[in-house]
Amino acid sequence: MKKHIYLLLVLAATACKKDLNLKPFDKLSPENAFNTEADLQLYANSFYKILPDGNAIIRGDVMSDYMAGKDVNPYIRPGAYSSTSSTGWSWSDLRNINYFLEHYNQANIPTEARNHFAGIARFFRAMFYFEKVKRFGDVPWYSRTMSINDPDLYKGRDPRVSVMDSVLADLDFACANIRSKKDNTASQVTKWVALAFKSRVCLFEGTFRKYRPELSLPDAAKWLKASLSAADELISSGQYSLNTAGDATMNYRSLFINEMPNANEIILAYVCNKSLRVFNDANWFFTSATYGNRISLTKTFTDTYLNIDGSRFTDKPGFDYLPFNEEVKNRDLRLQQTIRMGKYSRDGQIAPPDFTYTYTGYQPLKFTLDAKATDGVAENYNSIPIIRYAEVLLNKAEAKAELEGTLQAADWNQTIKPLRARAGLKNTDLPLTADPYLRDNFYGNLNPVLLEIRRERSIELILEGFRFYDLIRWNLGLLLTKPYVGLYVPAMDVLMDLNEDGKPDVSFVKKTPATKVPGVYYFLIDDDQTRLSAGTSGNLIWLDNIERKWEDYKYVYPIPLNDLTLNPALLQNKGWE
Repeated sequence: MKKHIYLLLVLAATACKKDLNLKPFDKLSPENAFNTEADLQLYANSFYKILPDGNAIIRGDVMSDYMAGKDVNPYIRPGAYSSTSSTGWSWSDLRNINYFLEHYNQANIPTEARNHFAGIARFFRAMFYFEKVKRFGDVPWYSRTMSINDPDLYKGRDPRVSVMDSVLADLDFACANIRSKKDNTASQVTKWVALAFKSRVCLFEGTFRKYRPELSLPDAAKWLKASLSAADELISSGQYSLNTAGDATMNYRSLFINEMPNANEIILAYVCNKSLRVFNDANWFFTSATYGNRISLTKTFTDTYLNIDGSRFTDKPGFDYLPFNEEVKNRDLRLQQTIRMGKYSRDGQIAPPDFTYTYTGYQPLKFTLDAKATDGVAENYNSIPIIRYAEVLLNKAEAKAELEGTLQAADWNQTIKPLRARAGLKNTDLPLTADPYLRDNFYGNLNPVLLEIRRERSIELILEGFRFYDLIRWNLGLLLTKPYVGLYVPAMDVLMDLNEDGKPDVSFVKKTPATKVPGVYYFLIDDDQTRLSAGTSGNLIWLDNIERKWEDYKYVYPIPLNDLTLNPALLQNKGWE
């Protein structure tokens, strides 16, 4: 018996010794993680966390020239923002991508399949670096994984030009190799997603270089041509179109409030799902007096929406002195699909602008559900677009206009005209005269077509997170200091019916009355945070008591202090030292 036991122990010990070099079954290694197409797909799924989530998108325009919120962003307040406030210098996602690109080729699958997944990885690397360059300018380029002893781990930053050339190479590879089958869930990266994103990146870089000549960045035209080419390829594919189905007063907004993304127009989305409990918090963010930023459009921007007949609202005599219920009538149909106005209702009840949540009166509804059930919880199940076909049309129009100085009628009719037609505008022809309001209040001395393209882009993509970086690439950061102007108030202590339902909604007062009218919000004019432009009447002016200042060095963010301390070779961006 003892001999048998001894023999079993010897055999067990021998077996253990032989197996010492085996990899644990629950650990991934290059030998077992990159063998099949299913392996590559599983790994590639991890890249999707780089995409912005729904909450990031709906907050994307908090700092912009056409939004007023509960405070003035520290970034544009003198001395309120520094390298100790800065964030965004994280590189873990890049290591994950580069690790994949170092090992994917060992998969024993057809070359087409390997290149497809390499294209997806390089698409996400381009997205990763595009965000870094937009934010910081020059950044170190890493195309391989780094060990702790790698001498390049603490190298300095590479020039923007070389980094963006590498981004373009990644995008070109992605567009050429990612599979082209359309994804009707709008949740997967396809060739069409890569082309649309390339049109975005190249337009940004081309216009940034064009409008910042003092930086001596070359090849602006090359980037604009690349944007135009990518947009043209996607448009000519016929894979996508504008959503024009159903009620014209809802077919724009329906893109932002439905659980299932509209795959005719939405190319990529942050897909929410009620049953899977994947949510965003749009209702809570836009309809909370404390949780959200209470952001609302300014009157200065709202005035840029055209009249329904295609004429300019700001050409109308006395447009600045119209009461709210009159100024919003007979306008571009996107206005009523972007802010509360007219007969808008929630849960079957008329819902005028609510000054519990707005400081200007132009209260957004673009992403909010019309039921109040999620007003106080982060459980919105509407999917949020990341890339839309409408943006691609705008990218093409702008890139071509910037390259050629104007736009031919055929290009206008392919890009801007259908956007305006969907918005119900009657005169959608190529403009011949410049709008003095756009010139004086926003964009300066541009030609008429570029002015209208910028008008269209701003209105079509409002609240989708584009505006801040549009101002950056157009060299218009100074617009961020514009006053926060609200609706016109004819007199103090007057009950105002904003939606003409026969019930007063708000009154602007110096002191809250002892006896309140039910349903009326009494907005306190303290002549500090809030005032009226003409004293006892005029436009509501919000937070004019807080100084705003723009400096040219703010076109890029500072390197966070902690990261600069770890790697002094990075050097701080000029002006942020």
